[in-house]
Amino acid sequence: MTDRLPHEKGFHVSWDQLHRDARALAWRLQGQGPGEDGAWKAVVAITRGGMAPAMIIARELDIRMVDTISVKSYHHQTQSEPQVIKSPNADLVGDGEGVLVIDDLVDTGKTLEVVRKHMPKAHVATVYAKPMGKPQVNSYITEVSQDTWIFFPWDMALQYVKPYTGKDD
Repeated sequence: MTDRLPHEKGFHVSWDQLHRDARALAWRLQGQGPGEDGAWKAVVAITRGGMAPAMIIARELDIRMVDTISVKSYHHQTQSEPQVIKSPNADLVGDGEGVLVIDDLVDTGKTLEVVRKHMPKAHVATVYAKPMGKPQVNSYITEVSQDTWIFFPWDMALQYVKPYTGKDD
């Protein structure tokens, strides 16, 4: 028996790891777009988690047109019904043809269902994917179990952590 909470089955991602994984995703997406020479016309980051990987992917693939879609579906670690609170420029993204939609993680897929209604032809890519959400994603790098909580670097601070055994010696 364990005293750990469900969210403590954690996967801690450092800035270095996120950067490596986002670059790996960019490498996978390179040349896969519908444009000339497989180019993509734009990147749309799902805020807030998708902003860092989207920036890295846009840089690696030399995509200058970058926008955001803001979907609120979490309050702390509790997921609720997703709501679009900021849409990307409709003239830029249209139906999503040639657009890369980037997020850090797909969990249940509910956020991406909402995003796909706005941009049905977009290519959705996430750095990390959980089994329930994988059907909503075209490309991803790392799969984690559904019951794993991913701790991203923007959510963490460096501090002492007590060992699992409770013993410091």
